[in-house]
Amino acid sequence: MSIISVSGLWLFRNHHPLLEDINLELEEGDFLGLIGPNGGGKTTLLKVILGLIKPDRGSVRIFGLPPQEAREFVGYMPQKTLFDHSFPVSAEEVVLMGRYSRKGMFRRYDSKDREAARNALSAVGMKHLAEREIGSLSGGEQQRVFVARSLVSEPKLLLLDEPTAGIDAAQENEFYDLLRHLNQDKRITIILVTHDVTAVSTYVNKIACLNQRLYYHGSKEISPEDIEKAYGCPVDLIAHGTPHRVLREHD
Repeated sequence: MSIISVSGLWLFRNHHPLLEDINLELEEGDFLGLIGPNGGGKTTLLKVILGLIKPDRGSVRIFGLPPQEAREFVGYMPQKTLFDHSFPVSAEEVVLMGRYSRKGMFRRYDSKDREAARNALSAVGMKHLAEREIGSLSGGEQQRVFVARSLVSEPKLLLLDEPTAGIDAAQENEFYDLLRHLNQDKRITIILVTHDVTAVSTYVNKIACLNQRLYYHGSKEISPEDIEKAYGCPVDLIAHGTPHRVLREHD
Protein backbone atom coordinates (compact mmCIF):
# COMPACT_ATOMS: atom_id res chain seq x y z
CA MET A 1 0.00 0.00 0.00
CA SER A 2 1.24 3.47 -0.87
CA ILE A 3 2.08 5.91 1.92
CA ILE A 4 0.88 8.80 -0.27
CA SER A 5 -1.39 8.49 -3.28
CA VAL A 6 -2.42 11.70 -5.05
CA SER A 7 -4.35 11.43 -8.30
CA GLY A 8 -5.65 14.16 -10.63
CA LEU A 9 -5.53 16.83 -7.93
CA TRP A 10 -6.61 20.38 -8.77
CA LEU A 11 -6.85 23.36 -6.43
CA PHE A 12 -8.22 26.78 -7.41
CA ARG A 13 -8.28 30.18 -5.76
CA ASN A 14 -10.52 32.83 -7.34
CA HIS A 15 -10.75 30.58 -10.44
CA HIS A 16 -6.95 30.59 -10.72
CA PRO A 17 -5.25 27.18 -10.48
CA LEU A 18 -2.78 26.86 -7.61
CA LEU A 19 -2.19 23.16 -8.28
CA GLU A 20 -2.83 21.53 -11.66
CA ASP A 21 -3.45 17.82 -12.18
CA ILE A 22 -1.03 16.65 -9.48
CA ASN A 23 -0.16 12.94 -9.43
CA LEU A 24 2.19 11.55 -6.78
CA GLU A 25 2.88 8.10 -5.32
CA LEU A 26 5.29 7.45 -2.43
CA GLU A 27 6.09 4.17 -0.71
CA GLU A 28 7.48 3.39 2.74
CA GLY A 29 11.10 4.54 3.08
CA ASP A 30 10.98 7.09 0.25
CA PHE A 31 12.82 10.39 0.81
CA LEU A 32 11.43 12.95 -1.64
CA GLY A 33 13.09 16.29 -2.27
CA LEU A 34 10.46 18.78 -3.47
CA ILE A 35 11.95 21.75 -5.30
CA GLY A 36 10.49 24.59 -7.34
CA PRO A 37 10.22 28.39 -7.52
CA ASN A 38 8.71 30.49 -4.76
CA GLY A 39 4.93 30.62 -5.06
CA GLY A 40 4.84 27.39 -7.02
CA GLY A 41 2.59 25.60 -4.54
CA LYS A 42 5.02 23.49 -2.48
CA THR A 43 3.68 24.55 0.93
CA THR A 44 0.12 24.34 -0.42
CA LEU A 45 0.68 20.74 -1.50
CA LEU A 46 1.96 19.83 1.97
CA LYS A 47 -1.17 21.36 3.50
CA VAL A 48 -3.34 19.32 1.14
CA ILE A 49 -1.51 16.16 2.23
CA LEU A 50 -2.10 17.19 5.86
CA GLY A 51 -5.80 17.68 5.18
CA LEU A 52 -5.64 21.39 6.06
CA ILE A 53 -6.74 22.34 2.54
CA LYS A 54 -9.36 20.42 0.58
CA PRO A 55 -8.70 20.12 -3.17
CA ASP A 56 -11.36 21.06 -5.70
CA ARG A 57 -10.79 17.96 -7.80
CA GLY A 58 -8.96 14.68 -7.54
CA SER A 59 -8.24 12.21 -4.76
CA VAL A 60 -5.74 12.18 -1.90
CA ARG A 61 -5.08 9.13 0.26
CA ILE A 62 -2.55 8.91 3.08
CA PHE A 63 -2.02 5.33 4.26
CA GLY A 64 -5.17 4.54 2.31
CA LEU A 65 -7.20 7.06 4.32
CA PRO A 66 -8.54 10.57 3.70
CA PRO A 67 -5.90 13.06 4.95
CA GLN A 68 -8.00 14.20 7.93
CA GLU A 69 -8.19 10.61 9.20
CA ALA A 70 -4.45 9.96 8.77
CA ARG A 71 -3.06 12.91 10.73
CA GLU A 72 -2.00 10.77 13.67
CA PHE A 73 0.51 9.08 11.37
CA VAL A 74 1.97 12.35 10.02
CA GLY A 75 4.57 14.70 11.53
CA TYR A 76 4.87 18.25 10.17
CA MET A 77 7.50 20.96 10.55
CA PRO A 78 6.28 24.25 9.03
CA GLN A 79 8.46 26.67 7.12
CA LYS A 80 8.68 29.16 9.96
CA THR A 81 8.35 28.35 13.64
CA LEU A 82 7.72 31.60 15.49
CA PHE A 83 8.22 31.76 19.23
CA ASP A 84 9.27 34.23 21.93
CA HIS A 85 12.96 33.56 22.64
CA SER A 86 12.53 35.01 26.14
CA PHE A 87 9.62 32.73 27.07
CA PRO A 88 10.81 30.30 29.78
CA VAL A 89 9.98 26.95 28.18
CA SER A 90 12.36 23.99 28.01
CA ALA A 91 13.21 21.91 24.97
CA GLU A 92 11.29 18.98 26.45
CA GLU A 93 8.20 21.14 26.99
CA VAL A 94 8.35 22.30 23.37
CA VAL A 95 8.48 18.68 22.21
CA LEU A 96 5.55 17.75 24.47
CA MET A 97 3.41 20.24 22.53
CA GLY A 98 3.53 17.70 19.69
CA ARG A 99 1.39 15.38 21.85
CA TYR A 100 -1.38 17.95 22.14
CA SER A 101 -3.57 16.39 19.46
CA ARG A 102 -3.51 13.10 21.41
CA LYS A 103 -4.26 14.70 24.78
CA GLY A 104 -6.96 17.20 23.92
CA MET A 105 -7.70 20.45 25.68
CA PHE A 106 -7.01 20.73 29.45
CA ARG A 107 -5.53 17.22 29.68
CA ARG A 108 -2.28 16.82 31.61
CA TYR A 109 0.77 15.16 30.12
CA ASP A 110 1.52 11.83 31.79
CA SER A 111 4.61 9.66 32.15
CA LYS A 112 3.99 8.06 28.75
CA ASP A 113 3.97 11.48 27.06
CA ARG A 114 7.20 12.49 28.79
CA GLU A 115 8.86 9.22 27.84
CA ALA A 116 7.83 9.81 24.22
CA ALA A 117 9.29 13.35 24.40
CA ARG A 118 12.59 12.05 25.75
CA ASN A 119 12.72 9.38 23.07
CA ALA A 120 12.08 11.97 20.36
CA LEU A 121 14.82 14.21 21.76
CA SER A 122 17.16 11.23 21.90
CA ALA A 123 16.39 10.42 18.25
CA VAL A 124 17.61 13.88 17.21
CA GLY A 125 20.60 13.91 19.58
CA MET A 126 19.13 16.48 21.96
CA LYS A 127 18.23 14.47 25.07
CA HIS A 128 21.13 15.99 27.03
CA LEU A 129 19.62 19.47 26.48
CA ALA A 130 16.04 18.54 27.40
CA GLU A 131 15.95 20.95 30.36
CA ARG A 132 17.55 23.88 28.53
CA GLU A 133 15.32 26.82 27.61
CA ILE A 134 14.57 26.81 23.90
CA GLY A 135 15.67 30.43 23.49
CA SER A 136 19.18 29.62 24.73
CA LEU A 137 19.83 27.00 22.06
CA SER A 138 21.61 27.59 18.76
CA GLY A 139 19.67 27.72 15.51
CA GLY A 140 20.64 24.17 14.60
CA GLU A 141 19.73 22.88 18.06
CA GLN A 142 16.35 24.60 17.88
CA GLN A 143 15.66 22.98 14.51
CA ARG A 144 16.43 19.58 16.02
CA VAL A 145 13.97 20.28 18.86
CA PHE A 146 11.26 21.21 16.34
CA VAL A 147 11.93 17.99 14.43
CA ALA A 148 11.62 16.12 17.73
CA ARG A 149 8.27 17.84 18.27
CA SER A 150 7.10 16.52 14.89
CA LEU A 151 8.39 13.03 15.83
CA VAL A 152 6.88 12.78 19.31
CA SER A 153 3.58 11.49 17.96
CA GLU A 154 5.59 8.61 16.40
CA PRO A 155 4.71 9.41 12.77
CA LYS A 156 5.31 7.19 9.77
CA LEU A 157 5.40 10.19 7.41
CA LEU A 158 7.36 13.39 8.02
CA LEU A 159 6.72 16.63 6.10
CA LEU A 160 9.41 19.31 6.35
CA ASP A 161 8.96 22.75 4.80
CA GLU A 162 12.40 24.37 4.26
CA PRO A 163 13.63 23.25 7.69
CA THR A 164 17.20 24.54 7.33
CA ALA A 165 16.30 28.21 6.83
CA GLY A 166 18.40 30.34 9.17
CA ILE A 167 21.04 27.78 10.16
CA ASP A 168 24.66 27.70 9.00
CA ALA A 169 26.29 25.23 6.62
CA ALA A 170 27.86 23.02 9.30
CA GLN A 171 24.56 22.72 11.13
CA GLU A 172 22.82 21.98 7.82
CA ASN A 173 25.05 18.96 7.21
CA GLU A 174 24.32 17.62 10.70
CA PHE A 175 20.62 18.21 10.15
CA TYR A 176 20.55 16.35 6.83
CA ASP A 177 22.51 13.47 8.38
CA LEU A 178 19.78 13.32 11.03
CA LEU A 179 17.07 13.12 8.36
CA ARG A 180 18.94 10.35 6.57
CA HIS A 181 19.10 8.43 9.87
CA LEU A 182 15.36 8.86 10.44
CA ASN A 183 14.65 7.76 6.89
CA GLN A 184 16.99 4.78 6.66
CA ASP A 185 17.09 3.48 10.23
CA LYS A 186 13.61 4.44 11.48
CA ARG A 187 11.94 3.81 8.09
CA ILE A 188 10.15 7.17 8.19
CA THR A 189 8.98 8.39 4.79
CA ILE A 190 10.02 12.03 4.29
CA ILE A 191 9.03 14.90 2.02
CA LEU A 192 11.59 17.71 2.20
CA VAL A 193 10.72 21.07 0.63
CA THR A 194 13.99 22.85 -0.09
CA HIS A 195 15.91 25.20 -2.37
CA ASP A 196 19.18 23.51 -1.43
CA VAL A 197 20.31 21.74 -4.60
CA THR A 198 23.31 20.14 -2.87
CA ALA A 199 21.11 18.60 -0.19
CA VAL A 200 18.69 17.28 -2.77
CA SER A 201 21.42 15.68 -4.86
CA THR A 202 23.15 14.12 -1.82
CA TYR A 203 20.49 12.95 0.60
CA VAL A 204 17.13 12.23 -1.06
CA ASN A 205 16.28 9.20 -3.19
CA LYS A 206 13.54 10.84 -5.26
CA ILE A 207 13.05 14.35 -6.65
CA ALA A 208 10.01 16.27 -7.80
CA CYS A 209 9.74 19.81 -9.11
CA LEU A 210 6.54 21.80 -8.54
CA ASN A 211 5.31 24.98 -10.14
CA GLN A 212 1.54 24.53 -10.20
CA ARG A 213 2.24 21.32 -12.15
CA LEU A 214 4.32 18.51 -10.66
CA TYR A 215 7.26 17.14 -12.65
CA TYR A 216 7.98 13.74 -11.12
CA HIS A 217 9.14 10.43 -12.55
CA GLY A 218 9.52 8.35 -9.39
CA SER A 219 13.31 8.65 -9.40
CA LYS A 220 16.21 10.95 -8.49
CA GLU A 221 16.43 12.46 -11.97
CA ILE A 222 14.54 15.33 -13.58
CA SER A 223 15.13 16.22 -17.20
CA PRO A 224 16.38 19.67 -18.25
CA GLU A 225 13.12 20.13 -20.13
CA ASP A 226 11.06 19.53 -16.97
CA ILE A 227 13.21 21.94 -14.93
CA GLU A 228 12.89 24.67 -17.54
CA LYS A 229 9.13 24.17 -17.77
CA ALA A 230 8.84 24.51 -14.00
CA TYR A 231 11.13 27.50 -13.53
CA GLY A 232 10.51 29.19 -16.86
CA CYS A 233 14.25 29.48 -17.56
CA PRO A 234 17.47 27.41 -17.42
CA VAL A 235 18.62 26.74 -13.86
CA ASP A 236 20.77 24.33 -11.87
CA LEU A 237 19.73 20.76 -12.56
CA ILE A 238 19.84 17.48 -10.72
CA ALA A 239 21.05 14.47 -12.68
CA HIS A 240 22.68 11.28 -11.41
CA GLY A 241 23.08 12.89 -7.99
CA THR A 242 25.31 15.72 -9.24
CA PRO A 243 24.37 19.40 -9.69
CA HIS A 244 24.79 20.70 -13.26
CA ARG A 245 24.32 24.19 -14.63
CA VAL A 246 22.64 25.08 -17.91
CA LEU A 247 24.70 27.88 -19.37
CA ARG A 248 22.52 29.08 -22.24
CA GLU A 249 21.81 32.81 -21.96
CA HIS A 250 18.27 33.82 -21.03
CA ASP A 251 16.35 36.83 -19.88
